Amino acid sequence: MLTPEQMIATQKSQLETMIALSGKALDGFERLVELNLQTLKTAMHETSDAAIAAMSVKDLQELASLQPNLAQPLAEKVLSYSHHVYEIASGTQAEIAKAVESNAAEMNRKVQSLVETATKNAPAGTETAVAILKSAISAANNAYDSLHKAGKQAAEVVEANINTVTSSAMKAAQTTGASRVKRAAA
Repeated sequence: MLTPEQMIATQKSQLETMIALSGKALDGFERLVELNLQTLKTAMHETSDAAIAAMSVKDLQELASLQPNLAQPLAEKVLSYSHHVYEIASGTQAEIAKAVESNAAEMNRKVQSLVETATKNAPAGTETAVAILKSAISAANNAYDSLHKAGKQAAEVVEANINTVTSSAMKAAQTTGASRVKRAAA
């Protein structure tokens, strides 16, 4: 059975893990806030530059030629921002998943050790119960592994889809921007 010292050590380990996970989540949040602040600063500067450019036009044709030059970079920036947000979120999720996986592996080792100790000290006639316990632990580990693999595959599919959508949207923005420049010039 577990001694009080082992229980305290386990609780301390779990608390340290929880604190580490909270730190990783906070780091991701901090990166997201920094991205948002930088995006806001850039948007303010670009908006003021665009307003100054719009105020200096002399006719409607010149104003019409400014619009495509503003729309294409805006679409690219929105896509870039979305990509950065995704990178921050997926990076933070990967760090947390790695920590959780490591913690789960450590807990699995401890449970296996506990089961082995209990097996050695089990009274005669409890072999069936011990076998059932070992089978249940093995099934739980297999289920965890399957869920973990499925989660990784799902994350890979999402990332591939985001990259495809981003690439398609960038091409569409470039094509649309080029078409507008041609129409404005005509």
